Amino acid sequence: MDKNWSDKNKQMQTLISKEATFSEGIKILLELRNELFEQITSIVKTFPPVAFYQLPFGEGEGNHQTTLAWSLWHTFRIEDIVAHTLILKDSQILFKDGWQKKTNSPIITTGNELSGDALIDFSKKLNIKGVYEYCKAVMESTNELLTRMQFVELKKAFTDDDKKNLLASKCVSDDESSVWLIDYWCSKNVKGLIQMPFSRHWIMHVEAMQRIKNKLCQQAKKGVDQIAYCGLSCNHCFLTQWCGSCRTIYNTCSYATMSPDGVCPNTACCKGKGLDGCYECDELYDCKKGFYSLGKETNAIRVMALFIQRHGKKELLKVLDALHSKKKFEKIQEVLGDNVEEGLKILENNLEP
Repeated sequence: MDKNWSDKNKQMQTLISKEATFSEGIKILLELRNELFEQITSIVKTFPPVAFYQLPFGEGEGNHQTTLAWSLWHTFRIEDIVAHTLILKDSQILFKDGWQKKTNSPIITTGNELSGDALIDFSKKLNIKGVYEYCKAVMESTNELLTRMQFVELKKAFTDDDKKNLLASKCVSDDESSVWLIDYWCSKNVKGLIQMPFSRHWIMHVEAMQRIKNKLCQQAKKGVDQIAYCGLSCNHCFLTQWCGSCRTIYNTCSYATMSPDGVCPNTACCKGKGLDGCYECDELYDCKKGFYSLGKETNAIRVMALFIQRHGKKELLKVLDALHSKKKFEKIQEVLGDNVEEGLKILENNLEP
């Protein structure tokens, strides 16, 4: 589990256990949920539709052996059911404002009963944008519930009538893979539900989504040229574990994610000119497109493209290997600096004789 998220979760649990620190604990919980939802937002906004119904780890046990679409649906259906049918005893978000139609979901359950082809088919049918907006609506509703909650409410337990209401809602499948959830939820008090569906459950599934997306990126990069259009070496980039490179549909490079269409301006320009990369362009040295528009901040990338112009891709990869063997660093600008000519000298000084 991510250490920062784990530490916040533990801190929250400790703080909500005492009346004097309860409100501080809720504040930490809301911060944690916002951090986790930022990860969800990033995945939804940067990954192509096909990514959401893939099973890169295959079938089996484990939260990562599912799809991105299912993970979204499952996490927030559970929260919606628990928050509204069990705690507030009112109407779930799914049944308000046409959310089932907006998500295009063929089910109202948590999805625990799905596996294999059924899981993939379900994921394909979902409108991911609609699901994301539904997730956001559920989060906001629960955040409001948490903000209003009083310490004395934490000890509230649940009854047989609550179980009957959950069963009657048909929101949990009667399949053995799912029906256990009702007993599980009802065995806890409100505090116990805060500690699982509203916090730790999020962490578990967001981390699973991260593993899924990273695996998809690694699969996409196999056999693909790892020199980006701008001249950056994807294999030497600090984003390499979770970016599929600009030469695949799984591009989560920073400039692509900032672009409205998800395509880096350098990539778009090269494709428009029929170039393999910026290093084939005569305007490279003074170019102000994409990464090159940031000036000194990303001059190190321009330096690598200029180096390729002079010496080729293979030589750049050899030099970068040599630099990484001599010094630990994440970003190439830490070594090459922000001056183009000085950066070129550093690379060329590491050329093999």
